[in-house]
Amino acid sequence: MTKSALQIERAAYQPKLPKALRGAVKVEKGNPTESVADQDAIKALFPNTYGMPIIQFAEGEAKAFKPINVGVILSGGQAPGGHNVISGLFDGIKNLNKDSRLYGFILGPGGLVDHNYMELTSDIIDEYRNTGGFDIIGSGRTKLEAEEQFEKGYQILKQLDITALVIIGGDDSNTNACVLAEYYAAKNYGIQVIGCPKTIDGDLKNEMIETSFGFDTACKTYSEVIGNIQRDCNSARKYWHFIKLMGRSASHIALECALQVQPNVCIISEEVEKENLSLDDVVTSIAEKVAARAAEGNNFGTVLIPEGLIEFIPAMKNLISELNDFLAANAAEFALIKKSHQREYIISKLSKANSEIYASLPEGVARQLTLDRDPHGNVQVSLIETEKLLSDMVAVKLAQWKEEGKFVGKFAAQHHFFGYEGRCAAPSNFDADYCYSLGFTASVLIANGETGYMSSVRNLTAPAAEWIAGGVPITMMMNMERRHGEMKPVIQKALVKLDGAPFKFFAANREEWAIKTDYVYPGPIQYFGPSSVCDQATRTLQLEKAK
Repeated sequence: MTKSALQIERAAYQPKLPKALRGAVKVEKGNPTESVADQDAIKALFPNTYGMPIIQFAEGEAKAFKPINVGVILSGGQAPGGHNVISGLFDGIKNLNKDSRLYGFILGPGGLVDHNYMELTSDIIDEYRNTGGFDIIGSGRTKLEAEEQFEKGYQILKQLDITALVIIGGDDSNTNACVLAEYYAAKNYGIQVIGCPKTIDGDLKNEMIETSFGFDTACKTYSEVIGNIQRDCNSARKYWHFIKLMGRSASHIALECALQVQPNVCIISEEVEKENLSLDDVVTSIAEKVAARAAEGNNFGTVLIPEGLIEFIPAMKNLISELNDFLAANAAEFALIKKSHQREYIISKLSKANSEIYASLPEGVARQLTLDRDPHGNVQVSLIETEKLLSDMVAVKLAQWKEEGKFVGKFAAQHHFFGYEGRCAAPSNFDADYCYSLGFTASVLIANGETGYMSSVRNLTAPAAEWIAGGVPITMMMNMERRHGEMKPVIQKALVKLDGAPFKFFAANREEWAIKTDYVYPGPIQYFGPSSVCDQATRTLQLEKAK
């Protein structure tokens, strides 16, 4: 395999570990926990894994461990640093006993069910240290929720003498991990299940999970490209760039990128929902910024748009919710309707208010709202070209204002969607260290007999030596939500807090950024050089921790 100069150098990078993980470890347990909501329902569904204490590791005395066989699964979309979670897990179980073995299940949870696996040896692991992507074993989106799947998984785990399984994924994947841990505990199968917090979207976070891995690298990757666009924007001075960014359920990526690059406009979905804004309100707000800059002679600018915005506009959210339930219940019938008649069919089946909204949407957006759902039964918002919808509507409004003498400039738009570009980037030093620590932490949780826990590494704005490693019960993060028309236990998504320090800083500065051309150009991720350049946590974390 041909390698770039950077790959060769990065292979030699030794990730930093918290002090407590560098030698023998002792376990400190806190008080019993409860779920964030719906406590009775969650406790009834998870009687064997509910109420467990938070775990923190400290330096301890050395003791001997027997060899263990561990399985690992990459689940869901890619995030920078996944390979380092696996290398940290590998080094961790080898540190416990050199005869321990690690097996990777191929292409996600489906590999467990279909008995598709490979042993991960040191030669393989060394090829993937500090690299982006999930290609060491691949990933998949198979949901683990049926007893038949659990039993098929158990067959191969038993055959390989695997006593612990680590699932690296986002909120839905870790929900699956919790369900699996509960099932195997109830059956007394002797299989531990540990989760690791992955998602570039940043919506898997709480007091114990300060950030999900991959968020730092993805935001730095997007911010570099946005900075490049802003430099071009300020050079050509003739385009408004509408940039859609990944993040269907929360606006963490858009907010973090805004904090890094200082665009003219950044829409925060959570604020749109709280203020009960309509689509026209959002469009008017952007058009006002365009007009204000045009009055200063600046017919250019940047607009950052979260991928999931459309679902946060209350009227659109109601429409999509009804559409999700209707299409879940009538999927077979809808599949038989000719594409040319699908719009009329949907209009005839929805409630009056939602039918009117749906009928008012441009043909393309209406069609995108009825495309195949994702595995969780939700509309695939990444397929909705929100950036084009908004720029088209802004153009119409500005043309109207021009006739009325309210707009004196020119308006021409360029469109971008940054998603896949950030998911497999080579991890930043922060993510390389954080992910390695998460994997190593998972090995210590396994060594101490824990199950139903998520690997937790905190105090992340401090140097890595001062990070706090441990575990948090997955049930602690759960609540009940409607999926496919039914109430299901899921990990509660973390939205942007409008009373939090990151949003407050953004809100205090955005009016100035809107009118002035006050762009920041972060440049590419730096892997070598002074710590002030190479090892910084996200602006979000720094503001949250008041650093």
